[in-house]
Amino acid sequence: MAEKSSDMLSKLGTWIIGATILGVVFGLVLGQSAHALAPVGDLFMQLIKMVVVPMVFFSLVGGAASLGNSRSAGKIGLITFIYYAVTTVIAVIIGLIFGEVFKPGTGISLETFNAVGSTEFADKGAMPGFWETIIGFIPANPFHALVEGNILQIIVFALFIGFSLSKLSGEKKSFLINFFNYMTEILIGIMTAIMYIAPIGVFALMADAVGTFGYEVLVKITYLLGLYIIVLAIQNYIIIGGSVQLFSKRTNFKQFFKSMYKVQLFAFSTASSMATLPLNMATVENELNVSKETSAFALPLGATINMNGNAAYYAMAASFFAQMFGIELSIGQYIAIIVTSTVGAVGQAGVPGPTLLVVAVLMAANIPITALPILFGVDRIFDMLRTAVNITGDAACATIVDSLRDEEA
Repeated sequence: MAEKSSDMLSKLGTWIIGATILGVVFGLVLGQSAHALAPVGDLFMQLIKMVVVPMVFFSLVGGAASLGNSRSAGKIGLITFIYYAVTTVIAVIIGLIFGEVFKPGTGISLETFNAVGSTEFADKGAMPGFWETIIGFIPANPFHALVEGNILQIIVFALFIGFSLSKLSGEKKSFLINFFNYMTEILIGIMTAIMYIAPIGVFALMADAVGTFGYEVLVKITYLLGLYIIVLAIQNYIIIGGSVQLFSKRTNFKQFFKSMYKVQLFAFSTASSMATLPLNMATVENELNVSKETSAFALPLGATINMNGNAAYYAMAASFFAQMFGIELSIGQYIAIIVTSTVGAVGQAGVPGPTLLVVAVLMAANIPITALPILFGVDRIFDMLRTAVNITGDAACATIVDSLRDEEA
């Protein structure tokens, strides 16, 4: 079974590339008619969502329980959080630098976008306070969090169970750890079966996205998109790839990206870190030789709180709209953008959809939000790009943390 799954994963990248190209061609040829394929893509995403929430819970409990047996558990957890936080801040700063140096929002006539000007998002920009945010991490009813799919609360609850489980003794601990690990294996088996139809789902998603948005919409913000791609490339290959080369003894730069390309393509097509999680875990464990304990801890956590691409997007969007409205940003506004983008990225769910948290970033810096639909209309394109970078950071963190575990052993 393991050999069969590994063989399937090795060929999946080729099939996804073919499905992506075919989807783009069909989308361009069929135009709006390609939306007829949307139900196929939605069905594929629904199958993945069916497995993701229980998989996150069981795998994280098992991973936390296994890490809890290690003397370096606290250190490993701390380094995981620090890595995610530092790379996110770096992404925000790079995004701001590119936005301010190349000024994608200048020279845009506001009259051009009067038709899409809107205030409907004005009530969606409230950022919770520090204590509200902390309290929001804790589920008042864990079962409600599981039913609602509140990933952040599920992760906190799973960590509490996992680390508490590691303190049990003898047969009780062994039995429960085996139970959670076996449940994870069952869910991985289900996900592996779903992966056999991944090329079909990817084809439908790509055809629908290209057919719906088309090239014309992209032209309006092509400069911003081009800059964003450069920012993501720097974050992906220099910051994330460089950290792997410097700190991971598991793999090197070349091997890391050779293994990750199919995961990045899958993330690009689904625009969901959570949907990509099972494939990411399988690739990290089977091809990058990261232990299941580390993978089960670092990757579900990263799929929820590690949003480098989102953070850079918030910063660039803020810069874009400030220039569009002729606003000269002050030091205080820059700080507000950096802080809000970083904190907001942590709270952004790892599923596709309009990033309404950009509203909070704009409002924190006193930048008008009336032209937001300009970006929301093509958010899917940006979402696909940033998700590919987000999951790469998750995998990099896992390889680095696992190297640390080897040193501590």
